[in-house]
Amino acid sequence: MKKIVFMGTPEFSVPILEALIEQENLEIVAVITQPDRKVGRKQLVTAPPVKELALAHELLVLQPEKLSGSEEMNKILELKPDLLITAAYGQYVPTKLLTTPKFKAINVHASLLPKYRGAAPIHYAVLKGDEKTGITIMYMEKEMDAGNIISQREIEISEADDTGTLFEKLSLLGRDLLLDTLPDILSGQNESIVQDESKVTYSPMISKAEEQIDWTKSAKEIFNQVRALRPAPGAYTLLNGERFKIWDAKVKDEMSESKAGMVVLVDKEKLLVAAGDGQLLSLLSVQPAGKRSLTIEEYLAGAEMKKGDLFGE
Repeated sequence: MKKIVFMGTPEFSVPILEALIEQENLEIVAVITQPDRKVGRKQLVTAPPVKELALAHELLVLQPEKLSGSEEMNKILELKPDLLITAAYGQYVPTKLLTTPKFKAINVHASLLPKYRGAAPIHYAVLKGDEKTGITIMYMEKEMDAGNIISQREIEISEADDTGTLFEKLSLLGRDLLLDTLPDILSGQNESIVQDESKVTYSPMISKAEEQIDWTKSAKEIFNQVRALRPAPGAYTLLNGERFKIWDAKVKDEMSESKAGMVVLVDKEKLLVAAGDGQLLSLLSVQPAGKRSLTIEEYLAGAEMKKGDLFGE
């Protein structure tokens, strides 16, 4: 039986850990996850999803604030794992941990490397309007997401997808690809290929500035931004100087010469806004400052919105 140390934190990691627990030839000797954090408006201290699953199976859980040089790291080394597996852990893993296990360390990464190395590959796939994405199983090394590729599997991205739906799809895809890939890794029969450095792109964490809509961009770009920031943190614009979130929208096959961000048409059921390329964007779900999310019909029933009003100023 091979000894595994698993490292992961969010909901994305849960199906992957669950599948590993069910394997009769594997023993999960420890689960490493981020510390409990305050979340939500009430700032309640909440355990990561991976911790909840691990405790339900009575597994050893370690939550170092910083792994390098910690007692938890020494504990992992004492366990002498055969393989270290990470999936959205969210913290730097010291080189010593990557090289000590017999079969080294592998990562379940949510992109088709070398495209989108970094912390937000799913967000960027949607933001850039990609037609496909996927999972890469790779060896880990000191440089982030730069290790040799062991296996990959891709899926299509539809216009109905957002970051939330892709998280769910890629989590299951990662689980299945990992289970298919592990036997060859643990038998020492797998192959790997070096990443093509000329094709490397990066996907850093989404910044606060990237949450704000720039109406001079095309309607398609704004549509992709809305999808990429859903279900959180949400894309926003300004209306009368206050934040106004847009949760859902649709690109229309209609053009206008109006200024970018200007309301072109408004009635009881429809709100069309001009984008920078002249194409119209139909707002479908919005959230005014201090209010809950509303369908456009709900919002227009109580809003004083008129043609010529301007978003973004």
